[in-house]
Amino acid sequence: MPRRIAILGSTGSIGVNALKVASSLGKEVEIIALSADSNIKVLARQVNIFNPKVICVRDGSYAQKIKKIIPSCVKVLCGNDGLEEIASRADIDTVLFAISGLSCTKPLIKAIESKKKIALANKEALVSAGSIIMRLAKENGVNIIPIDSEHSAIFQCLEGKREYLKKLYLTATGGPLRDIPKSRFDRLSPNFILNHPKWKMGKKISVDSATMMNKGLEIIEAKWLFDVDAGDIEVVVHPEAIIHSMISLIDGTFFAQLSVPDMRLPIQYAITYPVRFDTKLRSLNFSQIRSLSLERPDTKKFPCLNLAQRALEMAGVYPALLNAANEEAVKKYLECKIKFSRIPYIIEKVLAGYTGSKIKELSLNEIIGAECWAREEALRLCH
Repeated sequence: MPRRIAILGSTGSIGVNALKVASSLGKEVEIIALSADSNIKVLARQVNIFNPKVICVRDGSYAQKIKKIIPSCVKVLCGNDGLEEIASRADIDTVLFAISGLSCTKPLIKAIESKKKIALANKEALVSAGSIIMRLAKENGVNIIPIDSEHSAIFQCLEGKREYLKKLYLTATGGPLRDIPKSRFDRLSPNFILNHPKWKMGKKISVDSATMMNKGLEIIEAKWLFDVDAGDIEVVVHPEAIIHSMISLIDGTFFAQLSVPDMRLPIQYAITYPVRFDTKLRSLNFSQIRSLSLERPDTKKFPCLNLAQRALEMAGVYPALLNAANEEAVKKYLECKIKFSRIPYIIEKVLAGYTGSKIKELSLNEIIGAECWAREEALRLCH
């Protein structure tokens, strides 16, 4: 039987690469469902190539538009209700989440409750509601296979070694600003900030990489994915992006996952886990690797790392506040409404200004409410 897959967020970078993986796997994979927000031209092309049974778009207006350009046999859904319907379909085994934002959370929960295998590229759901999601996954016996290259690396290194784990090491390239003085940050153009030295990514995640908030969010994700304390996660800067992350064991042994920097590798692993297939992608050529350098991150230059650590230590709603404030600040930076250096300042002020509930265990509605406050406060600080 082929693996029957839904790809939610199929027109973004991860979704497009997931469909490339599906093409290379041939009869091993059957695409049952696709979703997009508003990019209906790309979604329509994907429908014509992969022949899904059902698709989902943002709202009814986009649904009407795409119905005119795809085969009538394809069912068209819209909104979060449509995503939740896809996530619970009986003819789907694996749901790949490539949707950004907290809007992913309810479909993700539905997929877990429906006992689907989860391939997860979304950060915000685990950052904001990690305790809820991982508890549900455990209760339902559901595997959550991470797609981020760093978490995929740790997931692979941990197999058969979980009981001996001592520490996790998340590697970071350092982004486009690694060798640039902090005093120059605000004089750089957004195009420079968005030009990551190793990965081709969307605009928001590219800015997060430049501030190193991306790595801060990954620390919080790792805490929930691998059930470890914040103090047992360390970030290491590795500009070559060959070591994708590492673990150390109690006897002093280290395990690392190495590969070329290509997102199709962790995507394929998440889709086919626990089986591996030839990717037909280029492999590492060790004779051409001159060095594998590792260094500590400069948290004075990149304060977002410490802000993420602080939010994780404060627990409760604080990771959600951090995520929401960051999203709004990055959006305003990309709109050229604030300077790059204001991003960590705004996040810090939002965390410090919160006076709501401090309890550790919150409902999803309480988390969403706190995020709404954080967004409003961040926008106020952006003016």
